[in-house]
Amino acid sequence: MALLRRQKLTIILLVFYWPTLFILAHIPVPQLVRKANVSDKGLHFLAYLILTFLFWSTTNPYKKVSWRKATAWLALLALALYGICDELLQGCIQGRSCDAMDFVANLAGMLAALIMLSVFNFQPASLMVTGVTIFGLTNIARVSIADLLPVTNITFHLFGYAFFTLLWIQYIHHFSSLKIPKTKWLIAASIPPTSLLLAVKAGSLILGRSFTITDIIASAIGIATVTVTIALTAFFRQRPAQTEKPPPIDG
Repeated sequence: MALLRRQKLTIILLVFYWPTLFILAHIPVPQLVRKANVSDKGLHFLAYLILTFLFWSTTNPYKKVSWRKATAWLALLALALYGICDELLQGCIQGRSCDAMDFVANLAGMLAALIMLSVFNFQPASLMVTGVTIFGLTNIARVSIADLLPVTNITFHLFGYAFFTLLWIQYIHHFSSLKIPKTKWLIAASIPPTSLLLAVKAGSLILGRSFTITDIIASAIGIATVTVTIALTAFFRQRPAQTEKPPPIDG
């Protein structure tokens, strides 16, 4: 049976993401992470949120999670067993430990992803996972990442919001039957990413995290770049082709 396009994409992402996650979880904690005072439980939650989303989307494309079927429980069991093994192996790594609360955070990430996928289809669920990840990574460190890794921080905001905007615009196109007026398309395409940016930064203020104008500018550039690029591409594609005048008919 031929693989669906969406399934091919999630397989590629999962094949890259899962080994990377395993490697990062089984090396000594980098000093930079300690210096940034990153929330360990937050990282575990986000890591397994993404892993579970990719795992389900790869093994069950175009299907919601149904708690009445065995597939949902089997997926949860497989990932939970991996999470247990992951924690046990970390106990053998210098500077790491086997922590039951880390597994609880892993389990919370698994359940959050599966609950999202039980309520929403792939596209809105992918938007939610991306939004939660952006919010979490932005506010996960108690020390300013902009001061520790300025280039990495700007790159994250630029590409993170660009990716979210791209997902949102694809979601709009999926419901093209709504026929959003061209004059309002830019507004419809940019409001949710902008709202996410405002929500993330409001969360930063509430949680007492770093808040810099550079982050906002980089995020806004990411949103605008994707929105304008897609709008211009659609405009030039829809321009009526200029046809040559037919030769006069001899009469």
